[in-house]
Amino acid sequence: MTGTDPTSQADLLRLARAGTRAGTRTATRTGTRTDRSTDPATAGRSGPVRRTDATGPAPLSHAQHRMWLMDRLGQGGALYNVPVAARLRGALDTDALGVALTALTERHTVLRTRYGQQDGRPHQDVGPAAPVPVEVRPAGVEAAAALLREEALRPFDLATGPVLRALVLRHAADDHTLLLTVHHIAVDGGSLPVLTADLAALYAAARTGSAADLPEPELQYADFARWERARDPELAAAADARAARLTGARPVPLLRPAPAGPRTRTAALHSAPLTPETVDGLRRLATGHGATLYTVVLAAALATLHRATGADDLTVGCASGHRARPELRRLVGLGVNTLAVRADLGGDPAFSEAVTRVRDALLDAQQHHEVPFDLVVERLGAEARGEDGSALLAVTCDLVQPVAPLDLPGLDAEAVDVDLGLAKFGLGLLVEDGPAPRCLVQHDTDLLDRATAGRLLTAFAAVLAAVAEDGSRRLGDLPGEHLDAAPTAAAAEHPAVAVLLADPRVTDAAVLTPDGRPALAYAVVRGPGAPGGAELRAALRRRLPADLVPAAVTVLDAMPRTADGAPDPARLPGAPVASAAPEPDAGHLNVVLTAFGELLGARPEPDGDFFVLGGHSLVAVQLAERLRTRTGLPLTGLDVLEQRTPRALAALLADRDRERRATTRRTGRTVRTAREGTVLLTGGTGGVGAAVLQELMAQGLPVRALTRPESAHLVALDGVEIAEGDLSDPDSLRRAVEGVDAVIHAACTFTDHDTDIAAMRVLVDGWHGHSFVFVSSIDAYGRPAVEEVPEGAPATDPVSAYGQAKLACERLLFERAGGDGRGAATVVRPPIVWGPHRRLRDQLRWGATGDLFQAARADRTIVLPAPGAGGHAWHGASWVHSAALARAVTACADGSGRAAGRVVNAVTGHVAWTEFTAELVRLLGSAATVELREDADPELLRPWHYRADALAAVLRPEPGEDWRSVLAAMVR
Repeated sequence: MTGTDPTSQADLLRLARAGTRAGTRTATRTGTRTDRSTDPATAGRSGPVRRTDATGPAPLSHAQHRMWLMDRLGQGGALYNVPVAARLRGALDTDALGVALTALTERHTVLRTRYGQQDGRPHQDVGPAAPVPVEVRPAGVEAAAALLREEALRPFDLATGPVLRALVLRHAADDHTLLLTVHHIAVDGGSLPVLTADLAALYAAARTGSAADLPEPELQYADFARWERARDPELAAAADARAARLTGARPVPLLRPAPAGPRTRTAALHSAPLTPETVDGLRRLATGHGATLYTVVLAAALATLHRATGADDLTVGCASGHRARPELRRLVGLGVNTLAVRADLGGDPAFSEAVTRVRDALLDAQQHHEVPFDLVVERLGAEARGEDGSALLAVTCDLVQPVAPLDLPGLDAEAVDVDLGLAKFGLGLLVEDGPAPRCLVQHDTDLLDRATAGRLLTAFAAVLAAVAEDGSRRLGDLPGEHLDAAPTAAAAEHPAVAVLLADPRVTDAAVLTPDGRPALAYAVVRGPGAPGGAELRAALRRRLPADLVPAAVTVLDAMPRTADGAPDPARLPGAPVASAAPEPDAGHLNVVLTAFGELLGARPEPDGDFFVLGGHSLVAVQLAERLRTRTGLPLTGLDVLEQRTPRALAALLADRDRERRATTRRTGRTVRTAREGTVLLTGGTGGVGAAVLQELMAQGLPVRALTRPESAHLVALDGVEIAEGDLSDPDSLRRAVEGVDAVIHAACTFTDHDTDIAAMRVLVDGWHGHSFVFVSSIDAYGRPAVEEVPEGAPATDPVSAYGQAKLACERLLFERAGGDGRGAATVVRPPIVWGPHRRLRDQLRWGATGDLFQAARADRTIVLPAPGAGGHAWHGASWVHSAALARAVTACADGSGRAAGRVVNAVTGHVAWTEFTAELVRLLGSAATVELREDADPELLRPWHYRADALAAVLRPEPGEDWRSVLAAMVR
């Protein structure tokens, strides 16, 4: 037992069972109820507020209460320590770091909170501000891992504090590793980006002796705990409902009962790589079923468990939290909860049907995400465990991102993983989404042996690959029953494979030889001077007889493979349509054959290869445009390059036609009377608009999306009303804006400025709602005369034609805002937008940064402005993450706050061209070199830093939103 309190084990167990009743009594005396509804879906909508008048100890939140109990029962130890480490290269100022950490604890009081008891009940008490010591130890790089793990495993004393420690390992004068260890009772995953961003700002200020420019936190964690405890009657009623939903659920029949006595909870981790194509296939599957990537991963995990155990009724845990409320997004503290997701996989459904079932089960659980699972367990009683004592939620599933580094200004940071080697759950099935995606199985070695876990990992990876390829497969046909079966013998390799692999720049190769069609070769290339497809095919012509030379060589980033390691024809560009796939109807095929013939000079056979027929990238774009016009269906040049044959392309168009018809049946074609609070969104199929749509849906707001008919299926999600129209069709704009409460205008032609201005005029004339948010551009500033550009500063010539059009639209909006029943107008000016959307990826490759990207990919010399060029020391790009921009725009749609009625900026950060280019070269594996010259392209002479004060709180990066992470995702 830690601390000095003499409470016995029996007393603590009694408190655990009676924790809700005790907490409720405390809340009744000290809390402030603001919502008396007993409906868990509407309870407490007012949210927590800052309690500057609150004095004395505060109650523990439900999540904290569980942490405290685990600690007091001796079952915590280091299990709930949260280590954050980074390798820092450069001149680290440890004195400034200590000052910054101390300021961090002053700013976020939960970091200096102690956990005592009074009358047998725990409470949180904010301690006085005190200096945070930074321990500095000299250590070689080889010894660092052991020292970091030793420090991270050191337990905390919650009764006396502190709950934050700092250790610096000094490898050299300009090389250190920083480890921050925090107890989970004070932080969660959503807190870490806030803490690291604040620490960076405080460190920068400490180095210069100035005050950090940080807004005051809206809430402290004690405010949240008081608010949650004040809602205990509502939460108790909701917990009763959740317990009823879980009646009869049983633990996953895979784990052994935990051994008696103290346990170390030793964890073992098994991992297997996933191809980016697999993850992309999972995303497409999710999009096609109105689900998230996590939902599909969860369905795959449940399918794996179903195949491994034979159980149809499965219940697993998933991490959730309380951060759906905007006021809690930047709250530092423990805001996590565990949701029990119970799904029925009986009847051998298709995996796509399983996704629908799991999606519904997950949504059902998420509607009650604020109900502490401990309350549900209390009501379940013995039903919360199996006959052997195993816990109902011993198995969990998660989708995780690579850890972002702890960046400090003036230092190069690299994230360092500190694995505690401890298991919070008996079994976890996870997918890590990032530049190198993989699936993982983590397990408690007391509850599952390593061999079984390894077989489960193999099955999980195989299921993910299988459903990414074909989501219509039935669960009974998925991998899992015969994990030990020997793989089928691989077919004899085509001689071209050996020739391709003889080139040291080729790391993988395959050849398809479809019946009756020319052979097609594929090669994965790496390194400086990597060859293209034409160069590789020329080498094949020199080495092989003419009849063995493939018709084309396609260069890939990675080779898609099946579960047994063979090249996967279904995911190779140009592969013939599988026999099981539906044949295109004669109408679509005839349209495609005619367009092929018009552009390539002769009408081809249905299985004629686009490249063999003389096609290239420009023709692909022309062909896609022609087919879009004639069919009214979405199609891109990339679709043409990937499908390659008229038959495959016609099948794709037929699929999209079916999707559109299904969408039309579900949503209807006419605009209905707007629901209260409806937000009209334009541009929902673009990179920015898609992110805004996702944010609006996450907040549960009713949305009307303006979209062209051929693109309607891309935004037809549950709760989205389709308004068919186009910027060039004034009548459709008038119908779309009628009756809505707010407008978010994110659509733009980019090139037809007269159309953009005319569309804005129609939208503003028809708008009579609460708020209007226009997504403009920092191009409207022109070329400012100052390096630090305040929000709403006057435009400075020269202003591009695009910027002039944005300014004209802004003037139209402000001229009409605030009168004739109209509410507040806000103009949000973003810079370059980065995010994982296809159109944003295209902008990276061909837009403002296109010259740099293409030069790096071609290993050419990249010329950048030298320091001092144009009279400025710094040149680079201002940028914003699409998700952060979406949060900012959605916040502005509320029509209140600091942004209302203003021109505001939405900027995540600024990155020097040298840093950006170096990272681009690294990600592309390029041999490009960089020269700094005075005569660099004038377009790169961009010395401006744009302030973003009004939206600073919502723009702060969340996990994975640093520029290196998003750039890696876009390059991939």
